[in-house]
Amino acid sequence: MGMLKILVIDEVQERALEICEGLTRAGHMVAAVLPDAFGLVERIQDVQPDVVLINTDSPSRDTLEHIAAMNASFPRAVLMFSEDSGDDAIRQAMRAGVSSYVVDGLEPAKLSSLLRVATAHFDEFMALRRERDEAQRKLSERVIVDRAKGVLMKARGMGEDEAYHALRKLAMERGRKLVEVAEEVLASAKLLLG
Repeated sequence: MGMLKILVIDEVQERALEICEGLTRAGHMVAAVLPDAFGLVERIQDVQPDVVLINTDSPSRDTLEHIAAMNASFPRAVLMFSEDSGDDAIRQAMRAGVSSYVVDGLEPAKLSSLLRVATAHFDEFMALRRERDEAQRKLSERVIVDRAKGVLMKARGMGEDEAYHALRKLAMERGRKLVEVAEEVLASAKLLLG
């Protein structure tokens, strides 16, 4: 795993110092220590940590909202230690983007293995997100190509295969992607047909 750059959030300064000592002993770098998650997105931009480690008695709604905002803009692995073992708290934390939620309490000796689990969960989540985004992109492109085929079929009385091959030929002649040519066909049809 190697050295990780970690942003620590803990409202209790003494606990934060213990966490920092444990992280340093485990060979990691503490990038910053914050008393709360306010301004988390900006701090993530400034510090560029690999992991956000949060130690809290119970994750507040504000904390979870800041984690969710961070995950929307600058996703990071989040390891949360909390005393709140309630199912609702755990579900809300995971929904906000927490990679690992630990109820047992923070034991410095276990930090490295818990960080490995959090980063593994995060990496798996990001891979799934990329797959989802790619599938959505392909579906969106297919819809555009199908619409353009429909325009050609209607305007020129072509069959579906013939319309597809006409789009493909045009894309190859222009050195463009099929979806780009399909978008041009749709734009032209919109101009002509109003």
